[in-house]
Amino acid sequence: MGILNITADSFYDGGRYNSDEAMVRRAGELLDEGADIIDIGASSSRPGAVLLTPEAEAERLRHAVGLVRKELPQAVISVDTCYSLPARAAVSAGADMVNDIGGGQLDAAMFDTVAELQVPYLMMHMRGTPQTMQQHTGYDDIIGELAHYFSERLDRLYRLGVKDVWLDPGFGFAKTIDENHELLRRIGELTGLFREPMVTALSRKSMIYKKLDTTPEASLEGTVALNALALDRGCRVVRVHDPRPALETIKLIYE
Repeated sequence: MGILNITADSFYDGGRYNSDEAMVRRAGELLDEGADIIDIGASSSRPGAVLLTPEAEAERLRHAVGLVRKELPQAVISVDTCYSLPARAAVSAGADMVNDIGGGQLDAAMFDTVAELQVPYLMMHMRGTPQTMQQHTGYDDIIGELAHYFSERLDRLYRLGVKDVWLDPGFGFAKTIDENHELLRRIGELTGLFREPMVTALSRKSMIYKKLDTTPEASLEGTVALNALALDRGCRVVRVHDPRPALETIKLIYE
């Protein structure tokens, strides 16, 4: 899953792909580098970020998805949104799936919306919002907490008729650096509990660059190493800024 941020303030690539030309060019590059899915995000969810309004996000996503769909009709497009209005607008414009960092918590209509749209739904674990999530760290049993969170929501989604759900443990969201690394060490416990595909989004995050005392720009090697661990422990999808090394990692582990 290749990341296409059309935001001004994302932690790694904010502001790089705001123009129509840059969006389409980067989407094509992601496909050329081996991405199976292009994940388009219009609102930064970095710690402390203030989310766009649903209306503003819907307009940005509708425009970006329409452009990519027109220029790259073969692309599988995901949209990164925690609101039902942008999700609906993006699917109408040609998006194929919804990636919700809020796991249905930030918009009570999200589960009903994805059930109506009948698109695959990627549900992430988070406490609070991007603005407040780092005030909500601390777990007695991080695997138990995530297992309960996913089980309860999966039951609701399947009762509504959603047929294709993916899970994301939410590295970097409401978790300290040590908690992120504990979660990665124990991720096999979580993947063993669910039949749904587990997605890891580790790319260039602070659990890498702060641990190594470096920067997001210098964190590609660390990303590759942690993706390899996640894949070896049962994760099925990696969400990355750099598809080519991720694809090489997948080939070395699975082929």
